[in-house]
Amino acid sequence: MEPPKKSGPPRRAGPGGPKRPSGAGAPGRKADGKPRSGKPGDGTTGPAASAKPWGRKPGFKKPGAGAKTPANPHPAHAAAASDGKGEPQRIAKLLARAGVASRREVERMIEEGRVTLNGVAVETPATLLASLHGVAVDGVAIAAPPPARLFLFHKPTGFLTTERDPAGRPTIYDKLPADLPRVMPIGRLDMTTEGLLLLTTDGGFKRQMELPSTGVPRTYRARAFGEVSQQQLEDLFDGIEIEGVRYGPIEANLERRTGRNQWIEMTLTEGKNREVRRVLEHLGLQVNRLIRTSYGPFLLGDLPPGAVEEIRQHDLVQFKASLKDSK
Repeated sequence: MEPPKKSGPPRRAGPGGPKRPSGAGAPGRKADGKPRSGKPGDGTTGPAASAKPWGRKPGFKKPGAGAKTPANPHPAHAAAASDGKGEPQRIAKLLARAGVASRREVERMIEEGRVTLNGVAVETPATLLASLHGVAVDGVAIAAPPPARLFLFHKPTGFLTTERDPAGRPTIYDKLPADLPRVMPIGRLDMTTEGLLLLTTDGGFKRQMELPSTGVPRTYRARAFGEVSQQQLEDLFDGIEIEGVRYGPIEANLERRTGRNQWIEMTLTEGKNREVRRVLEHLGLQVNRLIRTSYGPFLLGDLPPGAVEEIRQHDLVQFKASLKDSK
């Protein structure tokens, strides 16, 4: 059975996470009791929320206003200031941004002694550097990171969101085009979950998008067997605790019934492990199909299963700037 289709632009969704409508209407309903037609996540809360869909201009500040210089700065900060370089950052973060690996994987590389600075093994991932000059991984010098790139991938069911599987099961990398640069998935989708998976070359951006504190909304559509009421789904906006795990606000709407199967749309911002499945199972439903339709402002749209599409650099830059504004 194919999921019901929605109209609208094919690639970008509105910003914002779950939000409770104001006024007399209940969540997911108009004041007259009818289901609302807008997509969840098109409100004015959460990252990138502004009058314009791609963020707002930062407010003007006088040069040096509120800035304080430490009396005894870290040597890396002092060196960066004297050289006119950017603010120093942890080496693990810089290597992740350069696309070497995720920050966690880089930390393991450092523990294994595979990362060197001017020929000397780096001892801690907390080492502060203003650039990757002199840094090498496995003896190969690391160049300055190129601009981040972001790709939309329509993950089919039956593929693991991992680089390799000890059991030999197929992974998304078996499905991705051979001409893609080295990319990392932003978040994960279960083997049986399909839909939008974001891929990036920038490990720092990957981490920022995955953090619950960033508040980037994810929208899913689930087909589930069983009975559930709209009121039960609306109660999820207050959060729910299941077996000691607390799940934050979820905006959920019952789209339609087909026999005893229900199509339910859910928007959340935390993305805990198997969150949608566990919440619906707690309500007595059996999920038999799960599709992620959007992540932040990026839509699955009509992208065919297994296909990849790159986000324009201009759009990515604007979106990243809006994330910074939301801090």
